[in-house]
Amino acid sequence: MDYDLVIIGAGPAGLTAGIYASQKTLNTIIIDSGVAGGQPGVLYPEKDIYNFPCFQVVTGKDLSKNFVEHALKEGCVLKEHETVENIMDVGDNLRVVTDKGSYVAKAVIIATGNGFFKPKKLESPGALQFEGHGVYYMVPEKKDFEGKDAVFVGGGNAALEMALMVCDVAKSCTIVHRRECFRADQCVIERVSDAKIKTYFNTAVKEIKGNGKVQEVVLKVDSQPDVTMNADMVVIKIGMSPEIEYLKRWNLELVDNGIKVNCQMMTSRKGIFACGDATNYPGKYKQIVTASGEGASAANSAFKYIKNPYWA
Repeated sequence: MDYDLVIIGAGPAGLTAGIYASQKTLNTIIIDSGVAGGQPGVLYPEKDIYNFPCFQVVTGKDLSKNFVEHALKEGCVLKEHETVENIMDVGDNLRVVTDKGSYVAKAVIIATGNGFFKPKKLESPGALQFEGHGVYYMVPEKKDFEGKDAVFVGGGNAALEMALMVCDVAKSCTIVHRRECFRADQCVIERVSDAKIKTYFNTAVKEIKGNGKVQEVVLKVDSQPDVTMNADMVVIKIGMSPEIEYLKRWNLELVDNGIKVNCQMMTSRKGIFACGDATNYPGKYKQIVTASGEGASAANSAFKYIKNPYWA
């Protein structure tokens, strides 16, 4: 079936693009290799989000659910568990080839977010051995932390907010950061300082020990003796590593491992736009609200490209 617009990625950027495109009466399909809703619902479903406008506080899973429901209500067609393999030029149109079929469209918006990225792995001894047995890169459910000694590795919003999410149910909660100060938002840092959370700065994880599962973490503290502490769960949030082979195969110009776009979210290929965390440009600020804003811009640009209205 032919569409006006194919959107690749059903996170906040892609779903917002779908909402705006559908409101402009573009026949729109959104395709995602996983489940719709994006990073908030997958990586931190139970985490409270405090900085999305109109919600003083909302969980990741509820925010994702609202995005999906809104897009469906506007008439977007949504395909989950379908992976895009290629984007081909077909005359003046584009053919999006997936592992389940293909779709011809007048324009494409790429909103893959962190779908083409993977968590940076901790290289300390024991990290690989106990992955899935106490070492995690995707955060387990809050109930899994009940009565457990939890260690979070990282200094950004992700590590701090995850610790805040579980500190009221965990037996103990510790954040380990290799720098002398956190790089998270100040309001998050202040909440951590007021919570029942122990922090280690200028500290690295020297080793993770256990017998079949994590039992201890050895910390190398700058200019001090090593510290050995009990640990049942070690959650690692030290950033993402790009996997850009898919983007290279789609013949898109990249900058710093992200899709290069202009202020109208246009990519280097005619008829293809991009938005959200998959893109990069000077001053890029990766937040849910900015991803949504870029999604709206991409949809508007796609509409002008497809319909060529007199006012564009």
